[in-house]
Amino acid sequence: MLSDAISKLKTEIESEKKNPYIKVIGEFLIHHLEANPDQAEKVMAADKTIGKSLEAMKAEAKKKQQNGMAMLTDAEGFAIVLKYFGIEGAPASAPTVTVPTPKPIEQPASASDFDIKLDDFL
Repeated sequence: MLSDAISKLKTEIESEKKNPYIKVIGEFLIHHLEANPDQAEKVMAADKTIGKSLEAMKAEAKKKQQNGMAMLTDAEGFAIVLKYFGIEGAPASAPTVTVPTPKPIEQPASASDFDIKLDDFL
């Protein structure tokens, strides 16, 4: 059961490469299941996905928002994910979270970079 649950998580991570948060939560869940293999069946539920657990975090954050902004600590976020999957208790030591920094988008030359004089055409 454990290997099936880990395989399910890895498959979702691979299929959602554009969303780095899927990878972060997926790796957390894999780490948690390795420490708690008896909870693998809860991750195997067909209607439970990493993506939907992120939606659960978003819903909880909206409840805490003030002035249109809310934040969750890593521990709070991971606890919400576990609750979403029906896993009781606190997260097994949460891994270090590193979200890749998106590459900066190259901006086209602006008008201020354009320097031409009428004399250049004469």
